[in-house]
Amino acid sequence: MRSLAIIHEIDEINAAGFLPGVRLGYLMCDTCSFASKALGNVEHMLESNKTLNVKCNYTDFRPKVKIILGASNSDVSIALAGLLNYFCMILSHQLSSTSSAAKLSDKLRFPSFMRTIPSDKHQTKAVAKMMKHYDWNWVGVVYGDDEYGKAAFQSFLTDAEANNVCLAYQEVLPHYLDNLQTMQRIEQVAAQIRSSNAQVVLLILKSDLVEGLFKEMIRTNTSRIWIASDAWSRSISIARMDSINKVGDILGFTFLSGKSDSFEKYLKNLTQNDDYLVNALDTSQAFLHKVAVQAVANALKKLLKCNSSLCLGEINFPPWKVRIFFQLFRKTKFSGTKTIPNMYRQSLYRLISNGNLRSLLLSQIPQSRCSQRCAPGSVKKIFNTSCCYSCIPCVEGTYSDEPDLQNCKTCPNGTWSLKNWSECKPRTESYMKWSDPHPIVMMAAAAFGILLLLVTFIIFLVYRDSPPMKRAEVRLSCVMMAGLSVSFASVICFMGKPSVHFCRARQVMYAMGFTLCVSCILVKAYRTFLAFLPFGQLTSRQLHKLYHPPAIVIIITTLQGIICLLWLIFDSPDIDDTPPPPQSMTILVHCDEGNTYIGFGIMLSYIALLSLICFLLAIKGRKVPQEVSETGYIIFSMLMYLFVWVCFIPVYITNSENGTPVQASAILVSSYGIIFCHFLPKCYEALWGSKTDTMEKILRKWHVIRSPNLDSVTEIDIDIPGKNTYSQKSDRFSISSTSTILRSSGTPSEISHTDSVLDIMDMSNEKINAYLRLRTNIRKRCISF
Repeated sequence: MRSLAIIHEIDEINAAGFLPGVRLGYLMCDTCSFASKALGNVEHMLESNKTLNVKCNYTDFRPKVKIILGASNSDVSIALAGLLNYFCMILSHQLSSTSSAAKLSDKLRFPSFMRTIPSDKHQTKAVAKMMKHYDWNWVGVVYGDDEYGKAAFQSFLTDAEANNVCLAYQEVLPHYLDNLQTMQRIEQVAAQIRSSNAQVVLLILKSDLVEGLFKEMIRTNTSRIWIASDAWSRSISIARMDSINKVGDILGFTFLSGKSDSFEKYLKNLTQNDDYLVNALDTSQAFLHKVAVQAVANALKKLLKCNSSLCLGEINFPPWKVRIFFQLFRKTKFSGTKTIPNMYRQSLYRLISNGNLRSLLLSQIPQSRCSQRCAPGSVKKIFNTSCCYSCIPCVEGTYSDEPDLQNCKTCPNGTWSLKNWSECKPRTESYMKWSDPHPIVMMAAAAFGILLLLVTFIIFLVYRDSPPMKRAEVRLSCVMMAGLSVSFASVICFMGKPSVHFCRARQVMYAMGFTLCVSCILVKAYRTFLAFLPFGQLTSRQLHKLYHPPAIVIIITTLQGIICLLWLIFDSPDIDDTPPPPQSMTILVHCDEGNTYIGFGIMLSYIALLSLICFLLAIKGRKVPQEVSETGYIIFSMLMYLFVWVCFIPVYITNSENGTPVQASAILVSSYGIIFCHFLPKCYEALWGSKTDTMEKILRKWHVIRSPNLDSVTEIDIDIPGKNTYSQKSDRFSISSTSTILRSSGTPSEISHTDSVLDIMDMSNEKINAYLRLRTNIRKRCISF
């Protein structure tokens, strides 16, 4: 069919008078696909007087055959090209339409060879690019041991590496079926294909070898994706094999082709208008052979200087003019085809399908990879080959934004990434923002606490002469309120983005305010403790001398002020500039309470020590009647403070990120504890308590007296050491005392400690004992203020 296509095209050119006065002739020989046979044929074409004389100089050599079309196989064409370039003198010009071996493009070795198809290097590039497009990086290759197979395989190796395609295996087959080892090798290659996990196989073989291999695939029910080289992609015999669909999908590369109506009509006329040949053969495969004849005719037209009526050039030109012919050939255009340079230099392959193929529009593309793709955020850890690897995530501060990267990229300045991230983002600052719900609640709580203190202050002033307020010591309570207000105000400094000044102010405000409040509570606890000392008179006298409320409050608060001053001088709070941990996208903006935290620890420990002293003094007087003391409130408020701050310390140490809100919350809870324990009960008593609570009722409640008339039963004289003689009037003091049950039998018996309100007459400057004059003897107890 191909030979008939060449004959038909020559007849068409001659009939059209394309070369005026010149007719193209042809001599057709069968090479039988053997190089030796082809060499004999060429010798016959070039002989003169039925012989081809060996000469030292072929400058004047003028054979009748100027151009040889063929051969079909690359290895045969290579042998012919070597002969035609005998002693570096071109004996004739060779033009092939099917030989695609890459080495034939070497013009130093084969200056007489040209072709109308691209070399295999274009085909292998197309194959490698197709594999990359479908993400097939793990493929097998089977090639023949002829010049075509070996050259195409070497070219594919280079292109595969450039497209990141790896070979799972490479197998070679003898290129002749009559080789005794061919069938054995086919079975071995089939076993290799079955055992490999590569799903794509490239076959650079002749069609008869492919047919033998596919028979073994069908027999073993093996399915793969097969890539067909041009040598067998258009094979009708393979396409018509029994059960060919079982081998899988076949993707083939072939050359540019096209049907010719005149050629098909020519074939029909050979057989008495029978279309058997047209239907039985793929006539489009003759396209490039017709193109070769047209290319020769167009080149000759220029070489022979032909016009519309005459060719003026020398018809019997010598072989050395082949070089001119070659240059003209590269630039020649002719109807129905592209320019010769485009056809010669560029790939003319197109993707076709054989067998049971799905479109390039495949809805689900099969996979053939040694390893699955590494998604963005991870990179490849390569094993023994570049296509086999494991995926490891990018560490903090690095990222990968593309699949299958080999190295993670470093985040630019000002950005960060977490593990397995595909991008970098700016870190966010974390602090107690004014607009967040938590700070809003805390500020509202602080403001409400200050408002509550203001209302309490007003109630204390209005009801300052009532018994509950006198027992609560209005002036001392007002000082406590001032300290708590400062403590509440310090919570405001915990909100917003921290600054150096806020970091220092909030700790000093809390330290001084709460210390002032606790010092007043300590005075109250000490007063109750002194009123009911369990010591002797000598010890009591010394402890009484220490009872100076203003001095106690000033000294205790001043000591805290000194601690804070030394803290600010030697280890001042500042903004913490410690870099955030790699696992965090948040920059924690918070205060650092000094490099060593010693000042911070001493400040808190000092307040805790004062609270513990208050707690212990109140414990000593816990049995005093509640009506004349505040021991229960002191115990509960100090216990609450100690519990809150004991919980705060480990949280602050182990979780610095939440240290700021935890400390602010601890300040609020401990401050509210004092309000609810010390102020609100007194306000309730003043507003809604009994207005007729007298000493008589209190003493009767606690069974101190039996008589309904207090004045007829008891007389109490109390000396207040260090005081001058008062005017002759009675003053009312709040004291704590241990009550004594006076039984009718005259036997005294102590009961539980309670609070009492006693009328005390300031008698003289000399110390006297408090006693009760009754009909029986009682145990005396010294009570001093």
